[in-house]
Amino acid sequence: MEQYQALVTIVPWNFVAQIANLLITMLLVKKFLFDRIQKVLDQRQAMCNAQLQEAEAAREAAQTAQAEYEQALAQARAEAGEILQAANRTAAARSEEMLAEARRQAQAMLAKADADIAQQRKKAVNEVKDELGGIAVDIAAKVVGREVSAEDHAALIDEFIQNVGDAS
Repeated sequence: MEQYQALVTIVPWNFVAQIANLLITMLLVKKFLFDRIQKVLDQRQAMCNAQLQEAEAAREAAQTAQAEYEQALAQARAEAGEILQAANRTAAARSEEMLAEARRQAQAMLAKADADIAQQRKKAVNEVKDELGGIAVDIAAKVVGREVSAEDHAALIDEFIQNVGDAS
């Protein structure tokens, strides 16, 4: 048991030597490693801060771009609405113009047809008058029993036409 007791007992010189070793190791680590490790940690912290700032700037830029996009989209929609309204107005105006032109053409055609009918009526009446005048002269010539000259014939026709024109 004595063997085991030697393992468990505290030897003051060993204890002091171990503490001195620990202090010397700590001083060496602090002198040679701690400053370098601290520099690396500071660099990493600065890099993380820079990345965070870049990410924040990128997020703000994205939000700004999104706001601009939404504004441009709203403006494009408004312009499209205005263009559609203008096209509708133009189409309605063009439609009205076409209808008015069609009405004018129909009125002109009706007026021309009325004028043609009136002219044809006058022509038919004049032809009938001329024919009746010739028949009347022929009948008058037979009744009178004499030959009528061309001048007398024309005078009789004109007189008959006047009389028929006054009667109608």
